[in-house]
Amino acid sequence: MHEDEKKYGKKRNIDDTLKGISASKKIPKSVFVLLLVLYAISTFYLIANSRSEALISIFGNPVPATIFTGVFSSFGNICIILLVVMFRRVGFFTSISLLFLQFPMQMVTFFISKTYSSIPGIFTNLVTIIAVCIIFANNRRIGKYQEKMREIAVTDPLTGLPNRYACTVLMDNLIKKNIKFTLVSVNLNNFKTINDTLGHKAGDEMLKEIANRWRILADSGDTGTFDFVARLGSDEYSLVIRAYENEDDILKTISFYEKELERKIMINNCDFFMSACFGVAEYPNDAPDSGALYSCADAALHEVKRVGGSNKVLRFNAKLLKTERYLAIERRLRVVLENDEIKPYFQPQFDMEHNLRGFEALARLQDEDGNFISPVEFIPVAENAGLIDQIDNSILRKSAKFLAEINKKGFRNIKISSNISVLHLMKNDFIDDIKSVFSEIAVNPADFKIEITESVMIDSDDKALERIEAIKSFGMQVAIDDFGTGYSSLSYLHRFPADMLKIDKSFIDVMNENEASKQYVAMIIAIGHVLNLSVISEGVETKDQLDTLKEIGCDYIQGYIWGKPLPLDEAIKLFI
Repeated sequence: MHEDEKKYGKKRNIDDTLKGISASKKIPKSVFVLLLVLYAISTFYLIANSRSEALISIFGNPVPATIFTGVFSSFGNICIILLVVMFRRVGFFTSISLLFLQFPMQMVTFFISKTYSSIPGIFTNLVTIIAVCIIFANNRRIGKYQEKMREIAVTDPLTGLPNRYACTVLMDNLIKKNIKFTLVSVNLNNFKTINDTLGHKAGDEMLKEIANRWRILADSGDTGTFDFVARLGSDEYSLVIRAYENEDDILKTISFYEKELERKIMINNCDFFMSACFGVAEYPNDAPDSGALYSCADAALHEVKRVGGSNKVLRFNAKLLKTERYLAIERRLRVVLENDEIKPYFQPQFDMEHNLRGFEALARLQDEDGNFISPVEFIPVAENAGLIDQIDNSILRKSAKFLAEINKKGFRNIKISSNISVLHLMKNDFIDDIKSVFSEIAVNPADFKIEITESVMIDSDDKALERIEAIKSFGMQVAIDDFGTGYSSLSYLHRFPADMLKIDKSFIDVMNENEASKQYVAMIIAIGHVLNLSVISEGVETKDQLDTLKEIGCDYIQGYIWGKPLPLDEAIKLFI
């Protein structure tokens, strides 16, 4: 048996691994036992105290010891309620059993011993049973929401394979256990041709067929390694390979997936022969964490696609990170930031009656020729180069000046949302950066909302919570951006003092394709409202999407249907 197998345990198929990833953490059994012991102790003292004729002195006044009977009774009921809250089904039936066991003792005391002091205890038990039943029913309802959200959060809706988040969690778990593994980034060759010639439906059928083949191969164990297959989006997949001896084993495993891919695929009575490129990176030799590992594998993948030729597999090496494109963007960023030329664009946000409520401020970067560079490209470069906080500060400052100008025109109810990078949020001088903007520009911090990604709730520690509470204490609001794309949990929402949920565009795009997608968006909105949060949907582009969001109770929208991102001068014209 491989050393990795000893550490990780027996091989599990993809579905088993997904269940392990999406399962919520269980409270230790020792807590269950502790609550039972505390309940038994409180019951013992309750019985003993109720029969006591002793007097105790309180502030010099003698009072019967039986006055503490209610205290022990309440403490026991608290233990009962905690059992239901923490241990759900098992806790509920245990609690109900314990409560019903008390009735015979209370009846004996009442009818045989003629002790009428047990009457309050009987009614207390009845009230506790009702409370326990209500808590259990509510827990089941919330549990179903969370279970559905976990399932959707870790699964690609088209292929049923694990998604990027599931792949990331698996890698993070392996890293915590210090288990060697390899990440392979996979990109299909010429997939766009299928979409362009046969349509997206045929392309989807192709993706599902490839996913099915690779799932069967991964679960079969024929490769000789432990394999996990995920779809990251579009025609991009990833493999996580474990339990291998050397690099030859990795290449052998990849060749199995190549052969499965290259077998004939028939779509719409047409035969297709697909191929792919593979970028390979290994933990811990190439990168220390999952984020860096993705970057390394992607760098190898992009290089092998750029070079072309017969070799479709490339192992990462350090020279690949600083590509010419990367360096060009970094140089441009430094020049633009030095000259304060990062451009703010403002996308309008509306309530469902088409009333303007505010804007989201977006960073835009242009190259020397005036062409826009996608944020998908320059934001990661800015983060890696340590420039992201300068971008955040510049956009926030320019947004504050924009709001100040609007206020001078008499418009006082406009709100501005501004994105903040997690890397910036965690910096020691983050709060000072925020305060410096509002000390320089006379606008109300309450008119600003800081947008942070959902990952902050999952990956952050108390330092992140401290930062968010500081934002709130300063008067600003907090929105959770791209909600639903990661591991969403009600427990995280309770912990972090957010004001708004922002539903990611990817869910709005498919919302009207099937009832399940629509219900998922409706569920996010319902959860937000239960927790007293407002909900905004981004990327709304069609009337059908707008009508559906109105139907299921969304509070606000932003998207091309009512407003594209506008440069500063055009945004100001809305108030002339």
